[in-house]
Amino acid sequence: MEKNYIGLLENRFNPMSTPKAFIRNATLEDLPVLLNFEQEIIKAERPFDVTIKEHPVSYYDLGQMIQDPNSMVVVAEVDDKIVASGYAIPKKARHYLDHELYAYLGFMYTDEAYRGRGINAQIVESLKQWSFQNGFKEIRLTVYSDNLPAIKAYEKVGFKKHIIEMRLEQ
Repeated sequence: MEKNYIGLLENRFNPMSTPKAFIRNATLEDLPVLLNFEQEIIKAERPFDVTIKEHPVSYYDLGQMIQDPNSMVVVAEVDDKIVASGYAIPKKARHYLDHELYAYLGFMYTDEAYRGRGINAQIVESLKQWSFQNGFKEIRLTVYSDNLPAIKAYEKVGFKKHIIEMRLEQ
């Protein structure tokens, strides 16, 4: 299958340490790598959320998302290796907000060997472009409040803290 490249995005944040990452639409052929990324995300999030069920756990229906024309799943490739991922999906806003739908970003993962090089920023930038081109005026994502490196990364690309969800267990 021919690769559908969204383009080569040069990192504006730290160009000296950024590999040339090609951001492209994910394909069904990418599923084995993406399913591994999903398990790595779950493993990384377990310390932040004691309510995640024991194995096996799956967060996403990645195959459905890849095929959904209203969603965007992207991967970053460096030297023909998939090293990062992310998605943008439409979500219905609360009825009292000034917008009906917003783009929700998730499935943000970068292979450990490629972290700190701005590749996640490239993924976010491509998803932001897709979101705005598709008429979304608002983009949101969620991150665990104790995940300070992720919060810092998202703030670096323009996101602002908005709301804190709290929980109480018996």
